[in-house]
Amino acid sequence: MLNAKNIARFLPKSLRTLSQLPRRVRTLEGDLQHLCALVLRERYAALAARQVVGLNDFEMKVYSQGGEDGLLLYIFSQIGAASRCFVEFGIGDGRQCNTANLSINFGWEGLLMECDQQKADTARQFYAEKLAQRAPSVQIAHCLVTAENINQILAHHGLIGEIDLLSIDIDGNDYWVWKAITTVQPRVVLVEYNASLGTEEALTVKYDPNFDRFAKHPSGYYHGASLAAFATLARSKGYYLVGCNSEGVNAFFVREDVGRQKLRALSVQEAYFPNARRTARVSLNQQLALIRTMDFERV
Repeated sequence: MLNAKNIARFLPKSLRTLSQLPRRVRTLEGDLQHLCALVLRERYAALAARQVVGLNDFEMKVYSQGGEDGLLLYIFSQIGAASRCFVEFGIGDGRQCNTANLSINFGWEGLLMECDQQKADTARQFYAEKLAQRAPSVQIAHCLVTAENINQILAHHGLIGEIDLLSIDIDGNDYWVWKAITTVQPRVVLVEYNASLGTEEALTVKYDPNFDRFAKHPSGYYHGASLAAFATLARSKGYYLVGCNSEGVNAFFVREDVGRQKLRALSVQEAYFPNARRTARVSLNQQLALIRTMDFERV
């Protein structure tokens, strides 16, 4: 059950009561930690009477592009958090990240990576302003992540062993990079899937360390991997699918040893949502037709 006690489980000990929070948090000036807990607690109370509660009922946006913030809060309220440490790459300018709410409002720490120098610099400034004295707890690296260098990058920044969350969004080699990761063992993995590929086939783009989706195809639809492909990879690594955000962008996987009996496993067909922005312009069949002849690998 989601309640204030469960929410507190994944807060640092120093942040578990409102009286212990910094003054700017107590006044809710830019720090929504307590508010997030209250919102989710009230939302659960309202949903409980319905008997059937789905993951997507807890979508809420604070810093994420969609409802990922609420979904992550719910997932960790169910499985708890161990290290309160994350890794996220493909962060853009850092203002709309899947981990931003956790670091800014809940005291988590970790590593953010971005291949665009200007965006990485903007992210450093953003987190310096938001985190103030806690800024060193979030490392921001300017680097191009590949399957060949990802483990070295993680180890270089001190990320080794179990972490709570890995978030992948690089619009290209997402499948291949997750497959290559061995340095860390995340408890939860959030990865962008290519909804244009539908639900039936386990497809990923061919690996190219310099992948650029718009250079590959002007539609930008040729990137990443299908949800079925990620579900297959997840199983091979000891994870299972618990859902996707309703905008049809990100999929959530939980490690078997921490999630079973706490979060229900879903099939690809149950969890899948089409990409809302794309289907508003082009039907799913048309999306797939545009890239059907591209070079995919079945996994």
